[in-house]
Amino acid sequence: MSEEFNTASRSVRPGLIASGIVSAWTWAATLLQSSTVAYQYGIAGPFWILLFSVLACKVKQNAPRCHTYLEIIYARYGAVAHWVFIFFALLTNVLVGSQLLLGGSAVVTSLTGMNVYAAIFLIPLGVCVYVVLGGLRATFLCDYSHTLILMVIILYFMFSTYSTNPLIGSPSAMYELLKEATVKRPVAGNQGGSYVTMKSNYALVFGVIQLCSGSGTVFLDQAYWQRAIASRPTTAVRAYILGGLAWFAIPFGFATTLGLAAVALTDNPSFPTYPNVMSQAEVTAGLASPFAAAALLGKGGAVALLIVLFMAVTSCASAELIAVSSVLTFDIYKTYVKPRATPAQLIFISHVMICVFGLTMAIFACIWNAIGINLGWLFLVMGLLIGGAVFPAAFAITWRGQTRAGAIAGATTGLFAGLISWLVTAKLYYGALTVSTTGMEYPTLAGNLAAIITGLIVSVAVSLSRPIPFDWETTRSINALSTSTSTIQDASTNQHLPNMQDKEKERQESNHGNLPTIRDEEKQMQEDEAGLEEPSKLKSAFKVAVIASVSLTFIMDFLIPIPMFLSHYIFSRGFFTAWVVISFIWVFCSAAISIVLPIVEALGFFRGLVEDIRRGKKGGYR
Repeated sequence: MSEEFNTASRSVRPGLIASGIVSAWTWAATLLQSSTVAYQYGIAGPFWILLFSVLACKVKQNAPRCHTYLEIIYARYGAVAHWVFIFFALLTNVLVGSQLLLGGSAVVTSLTGMNVYAAIFLIPLGVCVYVVLGGLRATFLCDYSHTLILMVIILYFMFSTYSTNPLIGSPSAMYELLKEATVKRPVAGNQGGSYVTMKSNYALVFGVIQLCSGSGTVFLDQAYWQRAIASRPTTAVRAYILGGLAWFAIPFGFATTLGLAAVALTDNPSFPTYPNVMSQAEVTAGLASPFAAAALLGKGGAVALLIVLFMAVTSCASAELIAVSSVLTFDIYKTYVKPRATPAQLIFISHVMICVFGLTMAIFACIWNAIGINLGWLFLVMGLLIGGAVFPAAFAITWRGQTRAGAIAGATTGLFAGLISWLVTAKLYYGALTVSTTGMEYPTLAGNLAAIITGLIVSVAVSLSRPIPFDWETTRSINALSTSTSTIQDASTNQHLPNMQDKEKERQESNHGNLPTIRDEEKQMQEDEAGLEEPSKLKSAFKVAVIASVSLTFIMDFLIPIPMFLSHYIFSRGFFTAWVVISFIWVFCSAAISIVLPIVEALGFFRGLVEDIRRGKKGGYR
């Protein structure tokens, strides 16, 4: 029971994993912060991505039965390192959860007038209920439905903005409005002050910060590891590559559309702040996309954006809840409180921890809101707080040469280096340490870079100074004993069944043993078990993961944007139109991956199910 609740029996197929990745990574920062950056810096803002497929493959190779990545830390490095990384894991979850609720509550309050604190507490309430009832598999199924609605509404906004809406209606009209905005409100640091150029100094700064904080959230947030753990060993890499590509459609299509629409319509009477521009507080709260939606489509646009935001916040919150529940249950309760806990006890603790963390992230969001910290500030600062542990956490599953001292020293010194660089830069540049100055681009850039680079250098240097050999069999044996024990117990129980039940079971097996669904499931299990028992069979998948992730990251983060940045090119009308067309194509491809592919993967099961039912009726079952 606890295996199914926390890992979905490790049997989820790549299409549903990819859909879950899109949904889980489409949190408040994706929808709101990337739109804000497009509003502030133009088309260059949202153009960044990071993939996770290498670790997804390595966790299947080197720790196939783990529940959390912290179990790997404990097996390799012991209790002290375990507690250090528990701190970073929970800090990541608190920061992500806070951003979810801060961004969501700000938009709900802006569009509906609801009290902000009521919104903060109401958002996680419903999520806690369905996560407690359904566990990880329920979050995947909810992720799929959320992603379906998300894609439909994204396409609704895009088609309205670029084809039917009388306020814009075409890429050419958008281009002309952006040219007018360049004359009235030129962007500091952009080539010619233009909104349609990749030569944007502050967008580049944001991109670097996003790479640091994005790597921190992915490598340290158990929610992403949870999907790697839940996926089938033979398809984990494919799932993460597809999921990463599909996710990019969100900032590329949705954020660029509404962010630029907010720029284009600022001087239109339909814009909520007309005749004024958005205040800095409204910008940093992430209100560019809600205001653009309301200007374009009135109440319908506001309702559509509220639905998208609700889908995104609840889906990501469900992933965070089940992830934190897994950490608190397996890494604290089972490890230190009750090592011999039964599956029923683990399920109960998981339920309790889900509710505890739902309340905790609401309380933190209230605290941030009360002291004037908003979504933008938290997003920029997050990377410098967690960045030091990124490479030590990644090395724990990929590099046998990292030692206990290297992992601990890299994570802790990275944290201190990030904090010192952040505060010193803010003081030197702006002369004071306030919420405003510490949330500016250059101090947070310095802190993010210092944290992640220091963590890398110190971890490698300390590990190489006193190398200690390590055998991956230590991590491959995690939970192997408990799995085999439960299997033995099941077999023992089956041996004592009454004779009548045994005969009935044999009759059912003889009738159903050759059914398509049974054969398909057995084939999958045999493939997966072969991968678990012989990690060498996953080496080809690892090579694919390395080549694909390095190539795609290089292309998306460097090969396309950097030459355009260095060339100082300002988009022509034709180039901008092509850019919009590519964004439409990407969103349609994303919809195919995250919506159509899971259905295609399930067709075989449904065909087999229909055949099972037909044969069952012929056999006279009641």
